[in-house]
Amino acid sequence: MELLAKQEYIKIERKVYSIEQVDIEHKRFLHLYTDKITSQHREFPIQDVLDISYREIGGEGAGLLYLHTIRGVYSYTVKSSPKHFMDIFKEHVNK
Repeated sequence: MELLAKQEYIKIERKVYSIEQVDIEHKRFLHLYTDKITSQHREFPIQDVLDISYREIGGEGAGLLYLHTIRGVYSYTVKSSPKHFMDIFKEHVNK
């Protein structure tokens, strides 16, 4: 199990108090290995991942990274372009 690439993503936790709402940003990583992709709470065997796509929102590389799997589509909020991560995935899968 060799680490091929990693991509930072964020998870926003919203806390509502009596007079205010506070957004807490948690930094996490997607890890691409030769046999799987992992996030903080999920693990996807590489053969279950059909595709990876990305939609830029707001410019400067921020957007949504989508993992298309046999169990559905999972989205991850990214602050920088995941092009390198996606290229490594596509290179590895097409071997």
